[in-house]
Amino acid sequence: MFVRLEVVLLFLSGCAAQVVPQAAEDARAAMEASIAKQRAAIEVQREAIARHAAALPVITITGPTAAVMPAAEPLCDPIQSRHITPMVQRAASVTGLAPDLLSAVIATESAGRPCAVSPKGAQGLMQLMPETAAMLGVKDPFEPVQNIDGGARYLSDLLERYGGDLPLALAAYNAGPGRVDAVRGLPPFRETVRYVDAVLARLESARSRRPAPE
Repeated sequence: MFVRLEVVLLFLSGCAAQVVPQAAEDARAAMEASIAKQRAAIEVQREAIARHAAALPVITITGPTAAVMPAAEPLCDPIQSRHITPMVQRAASVTGLAPDLLSAVIATESAGRPCAVSPKGAQGLMQLMPETAAMLGVKDPFEPVQNIDGGARYLSDLLERYGGDLPLALAAYNAGPGRVDAVRGLPPFRETVRYVDAVLARLESARSRRPAPE
């Protein structure tokens, strides 16, 4: 009887040893499949952007800084708020910026479209220029989390640079800190003035919709 019990225990022990590694292997396989699916979706988006950009008309700008740039058009749908909100909150918690401010910048810059590309070459949700993205360590500006994290860090740095002056930081985000420094204030560019006004208006609207504290 004791021999049989020992055999049974050894058998059950062997089964348990096989179940644990198998469960871990199944979990790892599921995670790898999810990551592969996300990467495939991003690659499809990137290829669609490239195809669309190749078909766009070009605008030739003459003058001392002549360049050839594609016309900007929406290439994808905006990210739903229930998906973008956690990304914004994450970046806000890291940088100390208000989530409403980041959401206002995203809405003004790209209307929430992760594949947005401006005529000047700014990319993604927070419209990072390639050199700015490289400086911030953003490897894929069309990947929403990377783009928002990078844009939030850049805006945070600008706020620190201008002593917390939000209009100046926003102007620098739009036109570049060199232009803000040159005039020691808001650059006299219609686009920049409208941009700063639009972000501040969205920020004020978001704050006004909050319920008053009891």
